[in-house]
Amino acid sequence: MQIDIRLQQLFKHYQNAFLQCDLEAVNRCYHLPCTLNTPDKIVLLTNPADCQQEFGAIFTQLKEAKTSNIIAKKASFEQVSKQVYLVCIDWDFIDGQGQVFADFAAIYHVLDNEGILKIINVVSHDLDSSLSLAVPLFW
Repeated sequence: MQIDIRLQQLFKHYQNAFLQCDLEAVNRCYHLPCTLNTPDKIVLLTNPADCQQEFGAIFTQLKEAKTSNIIAKKASFEQVSKQVYLVCIDWDFIDGQGQVFADFAAIYHVLDNEGILKIINVVSHDLDSSLSLAVPLFW
């Protein structure tokens, strides 16, 4: 299967996991250990309990905002090495009133380990830090 289709599948599962606030589904998208980077902090996730704590807090925020949709506005990728891909996605998080309550660019490092794609690092920043990488990615 082509890499663009495989990346689309990974991030569609990722998007749905966040929409459903499904801890197990989001955990399946990440390789452990991995890092999550925001302007406020860097978090190292080394085991499922770390994932549950970090994503549980994120899901609480999403539920409080009554998240109705998560939209990937722009996405692109490029291959960094034989096993690593760089993916940039601009996300809009929509609340219960149909308004954007969070928007940001997320830059992911994705590991291809024997055909299984998993996120090993994500860096989230303001949209003005968005990257346009070599290959557009749509779903």
